[in-house]
Amino acid sequence: MDTGEVFDKNKKTIILLHGSGQSHVVWSLTTQFLSDHNYNVFAIDFPGHGNSEGKSLESIESMAEWLHEITIKLGIDKVILIGHSQGCLVALEYGNKYLSNIEKIIFVAGSYEIPVNKSLIDLALSGSMESINLMMKWGYGNSKQFIGGNPLQKILNSPREIREVLAVDLIACNNYKNGKNAIKKINCPTFFIFGELDKMIKVEKGNEFARLIENSKTHIIKNCGHMIILENAFEMREKIINFLKK
Repeated sequence: MDTGEVFDKNKKTIILLHGSGQSHVVWSLTTQFLSDHNYNVFAIDFPGHGNSEGKSLESIESMAEWLHEITIKLGIDKVILIGHSQGCLVALEYGNKYLSNIEKIIFVAGSYEIPVNKSLIDLALSGSMESINLMMKWGYGNSKQFIGGNPLQKILNSPREIREVLAVDLIACNNYKNGKNAIKKINCPTFFIFGELDKMIKVEKGNEFARLIENSKTHIIKNCGHMIILENAFEMREKIINFLKK
């Protein structure tokens, strides 16, 4: 899924990587903005998510391999990766395997490891809608920002989808253990964006991640939780463009 524009080989290309149980729609406030700044922008759906067919991939490693296949299919030689949450793990593992293909990486609310509470995994495996409610309660810095309803419920609206998409993603995140090794290979320009009130990836954990990548840049968004891409997309995308234009 992209912004609908024709792919222009003369432009730099950005691929946006969504988080667990999500789809390209969470980037709706970001895709056109970045496109307007003269980039090719692809907000992709991982297999089994959104408009993408097939079963959800069961590991971060297989998601990185799938992403590589996408870049080959699109004819992209150099890519700018922007990941959110689980998408950060995929970007990190992609960098571990295909660093020469990366121009820059931007990690939004990410870490090199994302352990997931067993109770949340169990709820998702049972197809319980409560798993989505819990994720969003933890995902937002302020529950009052839940304006317009739970955004995940608009993406995952059946017990089957929760079992086959969200649960698979959560287990993949929980099982990914190669992050600290992958970090050692990252030497491209790297930018980190964290939410001050993030309960999932606390600022201290995020800063630890950032310190492991030499010469990386960091920005913390005030009064914002884990769902930066929805809570404060405007500040996030301005900081992204500032970083990309340097």
